[in-house]
This record gives sequence, C-alpha cells and structure tokens, in this order.
Amino acid sequence: KGVIFDMDGLMFDTERIWDTFWVPCCRKLGLPDPPQAFYSGGRGLAGDGLRAHIAEFYGSAAGELLEEVWRYGDEQFDRGVPCKPGLKELLEYLEQIGLPRIVASSSPKAMIESNLQTTGTARYFHDVVCGYDVDKCKPDPAIFLEAARRIGVDIHDCLVLEDSHNGVRAGHASGAVTVMVPDLMPVTGEMKTLYDFCCKDLYEVRAL
Repeated sequence: KGVIFDMDGLMFDTERIWDTFWVPCCRKLGLPDPPQAFYSGGRGLAGDGLRAHIAEFYGSAAGELLEEVWRYGDEQFDRGVPCKPGLKELLEYLEQIGLPRIVASSSPKAMIESNLQTTGTARYFHDVVCGYDVDKCKPDPAIFLEAARRIGVDIHDCLVLEDSHNGVRAGHASGAVTVMVPDLMPVTGEMKTLYDFCCKDLYEVRAL
C-alpha cells in the first residue's frame, strides 16, 4: 500500500560518485588519501556509524573531513546526478496505480531534495525522511518506521527498496516487505536471509 525508497545507489547512481569526493577533500585538509579499506568498510554507513568509521582512519580530523565532503558533495550534486535504470518508469507506474511514495535516506535533507529536483523526480514523492529526522540510523529501522507513519501506511504493508546491507537489515527489522536491488555491495548469504525479494534493477521491481 506504500513504497519507501532509499536514495544513494538505489534511485541515483551516486555511490560511485561519492567515492571520488574523499581524495580532493583529504588533500584540501592536508590529510593522506584514503586506503581501499576505507571505501569497502564504509558502504551503507551513516550517522554515528559513519563518523566512527572515518575516525578509525583520520582520528580527530574525522568531523572536519566529513563536513568538507558534505560541502563538496553539495557542489557536485547541484550539477545533477544520474538516475538508476528504470527509476522513472517505476515511479510513473506507482503514480498510475496510486501507491504513496516516500524517500527515506540517511543523506542530509537539502541534498535529497536537490537530487530530486535536478532529476525531475520530486513530483513523484509525497514526503522525504532524512537521517536527522530520527534518533538512530540504519540498520536501525527507525527511518522506515517514520516514513510509513508519514504516508499513513502500516509498515507491514510497505515495500522498502534498498541497495545496501544496512538498508536491507533496517528494512527487515522494520517488518516491511524488503527488496534488495544490489549496487556496489554484493548479495551475501546474510542478505538472502533478510530480504523478501532481490531484483537486478528497478525494471525488475516494476515487474514484481
């Protein structure tokens, strides 16, 4: 009766773009370039989890680095972001059949709204929930529970669309029907026990 969308890596092909932000920001602040473990270990993290991960590599400079990456990211994303294959077709279909749609992303609200505007997808969504709207980030289910509340649909009657492991964990914990659409993170044995369906892209979600 309602569909909850993650954003980065699910709606927009931004995860790969995010990876390109860290080196210029580190160099601007006089910090060493991130090692590969920094990228692989940080997938799907947000809030305190993301800050703790950055601090493992950059210590007390973690907060300043994250703020610089957010600022730099705003500048880059203002130019527009690429939609994932099938996004607009899925949104058109959901609009036609009258299902409420909401974005639930750990990214800052201004960045979410900017991405929706520049891609022409803002009109399809009834509301947006960001990481600052809840006390706990994914894998805690709080953001999905809040999203369901805002569209007035019981979470058990919601479809959650996610690409990340923490997102799938949160979707499963919330009680929603959870669909994984893998992006940079592979489907693991754990994920197979948590999601209800796995689709290779958003065209498959539309068919489902």
